Amino acid sequence: MLMAVFLLSDEPVFPPPYLAQRNGLLAIGGDLSIERLIAAYRNGIFPWYGGGEPILWWSPDPRLVLFPEKLHISRRLKRILKNGPFTVTMDAAFREVITECARIRLERGGETWIDRNMIKAYCRLHEYGMAHSVEVWNEDKICGGLYGVALGSSFFGESMFSRIPNASKVALVYLVRQLLKWSFSMIDCQTTTAYLIGMGAQHIPRSLFLELLEKSLKTPTRPGKWKSDKEKALHQKNDAKIL
Repeated sequence: MLMAVFLLSDEPVFPPPYLAQRNGLLAIGGDLSIERLIAAYRNGIFPWYGGGEPILWWSPDPRLVLFPEKLHISRRLKRILKNGPFTVTMDAAFREVITECARIRLERGGETWIDRNMIKAYCRLHEYGMAHSVEVWNEDKICGGLYGVALGSSFFGESMFSRIPNASKVALVYLVRQLLKWSFSMIDCQTTTAYLIGMGAQHIPRSLFLELLEKSLKTPTRPGKWKSDKEKALHQKNDAKIL
């Protein structure tokens, strides 16, 4: 049975996700205001559209989710994490990360949904303390990273990039390890890729995803710019040396 696609009004509200089409498309239009974006994520909905298209809003079924405790790290990646040349930070270069996520796709001849409006909207979310990034550095140059939105104990992954092989995997492992320490319950991967399944992501029914999301939203959202425990420890050590 073909479901309708809903045309959004000026109010930041959405139809129920179960009314989405079979491919996950739920609604069209609206804007990328902070209020609408937060309302979308709280209801298991996210924006995703191509160049020249209006804003499209999605809620796929099934949903790809990574439970932090089920992260899979290959032996090769473990060696890279232990011996690689990388330094990792959080929320140190959000705009650079989201811009690189868009740029690298275009450089490789692909398309991207991360246009100027998306970059502007998610940078506002970052300033508001709701969107976060992980940066992977090789010496003083950023070579990989990811960004997403955090609400309650859920992290909604948006995009990642690598300039050096495995840099985005390093970013994901770094994020997951920190989210485990902060008792996050799940990472929403949104769309299916072999890359993410190889890292331990799994499909769950949308109904279960929404149930877990509702439960996770009972946890207070971790506000402001993030720093990992490792970064904090390093800063404390450096401060102690100065004293």
